[in-house]
Amino acid sequence: MQFRRQPREAEGINLTPLIDVVFLLLIFFMVSTTFTKETHLSVDLPEAEGQASAERAEQVVILISAEGDYSVNGQSLVNNRMATLRAALEEVSGGDNQRPLVITADAKASHETVVRAMDAAGQLGFVHLSISTRHPEATE
Repeated sequence: MQFRRQPREAEGINLTPLIDVVFLLLIFFMVSTTFTKETHLSVDLPEAEGQASAERAEQVVILISAEGDYSVNGQSLVNNRMATLRAALEEVSGGDNQRPLVITADAKASHETVVRAMDAAGQLGFVHLSISTRHPEATE
């Protein structure tokens, strides 16, 4: 009895699964990558233990109460919306965004109100920003 031999196929590496895995890795890295938008707002946080800085008459002061109400250079704002705060900052500064801006917030003020004030200052181009603090009380 004569058996016919099956012709042998050429041995080779199947690249299809390899290409599939590479594409899946590519898609995974594209989806999982986070793109952060960096803000160009420089914040100068003073030391809580340091000396008080000399007050300059031309600085802009934003006061934030515990309830989230704003006051710009002693003038209370009618509401706490971003547009009102920006308009007040623009009016007080006269368009000069090189003036130093000081944010004085109550310790119980929400983080959102402080960030809103910083955002309004950044949108108007203020770069000399500082947050005022007080010296800690001595405990004995």
